[in-house]
Amino acid sequence: MTTQGTAASTPVDIFATTHWTVAVTAGQRHSPDSDAALEELCRTYWFPLYAYVRRCGHTKEDAEDLVQAFFARFLAKNYLAGLNAEHGRFRAFLLASLKHFLINKWRKSQSGKRGGGEATLSLDWTTADTKFQLAATSEPSPDKAYDREWALALLAKVIERLQRECEADGKGKLFEQLKVFLTAGKGAAVQGEVAKALGMEAGAVRVAIHRLRKRYRELLRSEVAHTLADSAQVDAEMQALFGAFD
Repeated sequence: MTTQGTAASTPVDIFATTHWTVAVTAGQRHSPDSDAALEELCRTYWFPLYAYVRRCGHTKEDAEDLVQAFFARFLAKNYLAGLNAEHGRFRAFLLASLKHFLINKWRKSQSGKRGGGEATLSLDWTTADTKFQLAATSEPSPDKAYDREWALALLAKVIERLQRECEADGKGKLFEQLKVFLTAGKGAAVQGEVAKALGMEAGAVRVAIHRLRKRYRELLRSEVAHTLADSAQVDAEMQALFGAFD
């Protein structure tokens, strides 16, 4: 798998491909990049699945084992073979797959064996429980918790992409100062402080914030579209995702 418009020798850029395309490619085991693509996908969206399993009443330890085993099945058993665009939304497909896995979980034979002896995915569990506890104050349903954490993971990925772009353009310091304006309504006073810190005119900072927000919105819509079979569903998917914060 190669990024559109790049030579075949160019390393895979997961951020430039769609998650849906990554998933389909991962199901084609003859692809040399399928394992790397699927592992990147799993690392991006493992926490929403963990939050769902916790919300279903499982303990921290059981949730870790279940999510790890679920991904191990993906990696070792070609779980996504035959995946195609008919599933529509990757977010919904992944949750449906997890639910199916939980229903058919091989509890007896795999009890106490993380990943069931299959290839495991290296995931950072160190802060997972703390993160879950902080997010659990509103007592959402398991499905709503999943959607909320998916939205947060998506936003984090968008901000990461935006930061990479800025750094590539030599504007890493500017991004660090202006990123607070992406998700919070900051007034002219704060903009003035930032302008002073950057040694810029206030008007130039306002223009930079406007451009950064515009690019942020573009990347956000693009990232959402990448999880859909039909890009015409972007507005509906965004409404569904961010409705989980209500």
